[in-house]
Amino acid sequence: MMSSGMIPETVIKEVLRHHDIVETVGRYVHLTKQGKYMKGLCPFHSEKTPSFTVTPDKQIFHCYGCGQGGDVIKFVGLMEGYSFPEAVRVMAENAGIAVTWTPQASDPTPMQRERDILLTAHELSAKFYHYLLNNTEAGRPAKEYLRSRGLTDKLIEQFMIGYAPNNWDVLFKFLTKREYDPALMERGGLLSPKSDGTGYVDRFRDRVMFPLWNREGKVIAFAGRIMGDGQPKYLNSPETVLFNKSKNLYHFHQARPDIRKTGQLVLFEGYMDVIKAWSAGVKNGVATMGTALTEEHVEIIRRNADEVVICYDGDNAGQAAILKTIPLLEKARVKQAVALLPKGMDPDEYITAKGTDAFVREVISQPVSAMKFRLIYSRKHHTMVEEEGRKNYVMEAVSMIAELESTIEREFYLKELAREFEVSLDTLKQDCHQIRMQLQKMRPAGDNNDNSWNNGMNEKRRTAGPPPVVPAYQKAERHLLLMMLQDAEVASAVYEKLGDAFVIEDHAALAAYLYAYYAQGNDPDVSRFIATLQDDRLERAASSILMMDDNSPFDLQLMDRYVRVIQKEQKLRFLEQRRDEWVRAERSGNNVLAAQIFSEINALERQLNAELDDRF
Repeated sequence: MMSSGMIPETVIKEVLRHHDIVETVGRYVHLTKQGKYMKGLCPFHSEKTPSFTVTPDKQIFHCYGCGQGGDVIKFVGLMEGYSFPEAVRVMAENAGIAVTWTPQASDPTPMQRERDILLTAHELSAKFYHYLLNNTEAGRPAKEYLRSRGLTDKLIEQFMIGYAPNNWDVLFKFLTKREYDPALMERGGLLSPKSDGTGYVDRFRDRVMFPLWNREGKVIAFAGRIMGDGQPKYLNSPETVLFNKSKNLYHFHQARPDIRKTGQLVLFEGYMDVIKAWSAGVKNGVATMGTALTEEHVEIIRRNADEVVICYDGDNAGQAAILKTIPLLEKARVKQAVALLPKGMDPDEYITAKGTDAFVREVISQPVSAMKFRLIYSRKHHTMVEEEGRKNYVMEAVSMIAELESTIEREFYLKELAREFEVSLDTLKQDCHQIRMQLQKMRPAGDNNDNSWNNGMNEKRRTAGPPPVVPAYQKAERHLLLMMLQDAEVASAVYEKLGDAFVIEDHAALAAYLYAYYAQGNDPDVSRFIATLQDDRLERAASSILMMDDNSPFDLQLMDRYVRVIQKEQKLRFLEQRRDEWVRAERSGNNVLAAQIFSEINALERQLNAELDDRF
């Protein structure tokens, strides 16, 4: 049997069997055991009270907050941005399962074809630039420049560094000779149009070339560094269908294994910092690509690392950038620390001046907390030799410390201030408390206002009222589907009595898919069934149903009762529809039709009144 764009059924089963959902989810989410479930903070939306639930025996996940749910393939796809076939392929490769199927049965879209062509063009261009650096006379000055910066041949090879000659059309001729469309190459950022509109020229000229990769290790753009004093120092590829600088981190594909292994990510400002740090043994370093850290970057970091060490330049601009980066990471609840560099030095310069061992020992291995960095930064902006400057610093420091949620942390930093400036600890605590009270008054009513349903402060308020009333037919449909998902004979019996005539549209669709699943000879396997859906809404609905705690005995009598409740709701809805039609017939003056519909309404009402009133 084949499914899912020519992926063999046996492969999907093997992927599901090999990738345990608790182990896989645990790489992204900290899970704690609660009875037969594992729970943690949902990776798909902001929350402070765990509502993300994994069920090991059913191999599914479900979030009661945002509603996301499905099997392990769905989870990996959501976390990594993969389509279903992409997720299966990557997970199969990780499991050592041979990837022999055709990725897509349908023809690629124009956009997909354009992306594929641009990916091959970028890969070819990277190899071309790398060859020119290593094997031509024109590339010799660039090679000498890189060596003067401390880059060995091994590093040049590892990072595929190249050189773009000081000519107008070297890459243009190279690509057009291989029948690449210049207009497409311009849209991909490799070429630029001539000023007179008569053709194209190379975008990068006389620059050392750094390939930029996506998370799969495909070249998607370039950064060209000038070797002299000109501007800009770095020229990046423009935004294209391949390259979005706000969503990619430099060298992430190579750093990712070490990030996952250590739980720590080192965040640099520049490409050379990452490369030189790699030579020092810092294999978990990444950098942004010509932009400040964005929320998209933070989301990538949050999914892959438990802690971030920020290692920006020691100059004023670098230190100011750290102050902007800290709140972004704090908002995402990512643990962070700051590696301190001497004023005016960047990581590249520090390694060149003091060596790789000193960089790891004195900088990377001895970071300070985010609060400690804030205090150090604040201190630099006050004249500490004057009484007024010291007083202003202490007051500013107390205001910053007051924002800390941890009582222990507040006490720790207040004690440091008290000792250094010979101020009473009680006085500092009193001022700190007053500031916190003021902050509390200014804070909105909830502690998680973007997602008020999950506000920790509103927890009691939210549960104080009566639970929402769930209609009897909805309960009946969910209980029926729960049993149908776990028992093929129950599904067959429901098919005979009800078919897919469920009231709720998603329930009807799930029933139809389930009948087809069993008709193909499949045994009950909820994880495998969910993998066949490939519909986000239905996967959420199925996972929500499977999370129900239903230990009540199930027999044919109970099934018949559920079926009657659903059929009764269908009749009530049909009755309401006929009443609307009767009103319209009356208003239009069609007395004959109105009388006919009225007679049907009376018959339906008598039939419904004669039936037992099922309640739950």
